[in-house]
Amino acid sequence: MSFWRNARKTLNGWVADARSDGSLVGFIGGPPCPDFSVAGKQKGKDGENGKLSLSYINLIVSIQPDFFLFENVKGLWKTKRHREFFEELKDKLIASGYCTTERLTNALEYGAPQDRDRILMFGMEKKLFVSIYHDKNIDEFPWSKYQTHKLDDIKALNWPKTEKYQENSVSECPEGIIREMTAEYWFEKNDVEHHPNANDFFTPKAGKAKMEVIDEGDDSKKSYKRLHRWRYSPTVAYGNNEVHLHPYKTRRLSVAEALALQTLPKEFVFPPEMTLTDKFKTTGNGVPFILASGIAKTIYSFLED
Repeated sequence: MSFWRNARKTLNGWVADARSDGSLVGFIGGPPCPDFSVAGKQKGKDGENGKLSLSYINLIVSIQPDFFLFENVKGLWKTKRHREFFEELKDKLIASGYCTTERLTNALEYGAPQDRDRILMFGMEKKLFVSIYHDKNIDEFPWSKYQTHKLDDIKALNWPKTEKYQENSVSECPEGIIREMTAEYWFEKNDVEHHPNANDFFTPKAGKAKMEVIDEGDDSKKSYKRLHRWRYSPTVAYGNNEVHLHPYKTRRLSVAEALALQTLPKEFVFPPEMTLTDKFKTTGNGVPFILASGIAKTIYSFLED
């Protein structure tokens, strides 16, 4: 308990220091989400990770930052029993003096090559909001300001489906799709073959034969999904025995390739002393860089206006 008391004291000190010159203070966080994920064990608010969402909200209520962002998996918002918990968290914030707005957002809308849904909730201290925006409503928060695409338009494109797997095969980008939102574009952009984490991938003792029979683009199963080079990736997540295969190599994706699909700059590198499991876990738990950047710019623009 002394650790948490000291941590809270330190945080309060940082907040007080930030406010000393009139600056606004905001909390931006995404509590661990496996207990709400549709691919997880569905322990919900009672799971060890699920409890951390309430901890984050309690921290906001206790310290009262001027604004906050809460991020989590869509299961917290879409699944009925988890949605009840989400509404409880929101009611707690409203009772504490915040006005809130939320949106189910997909990484594809920001140009990331990844079909990844996230529920985002933005909140602002109500008295502050009214003093700045007067007759505006928090629901006017410009969620789409830095989005580059509409989700329905992206999914309506004629993306390639599946084709027989051939190791080291070469194919041209088909017409009628967005090349910048494909796995191959980001592999090339980040020069993944020469990236320091290029050789960081799991090599199963058995399973090569299984890999060879999975078509390029066949991501229909929970595990052993093979990406298509000219399509965006399913959610970059490698827990719960989920295996993602390289489009045209007989192996699992490398850390370098996973980082590219998360749209991180190619200069971003994991240190060699970090375990392979932790490298993949850290990558999968992150939010695509250009999605995070877009939301950060949206919040900054909203506050600046």
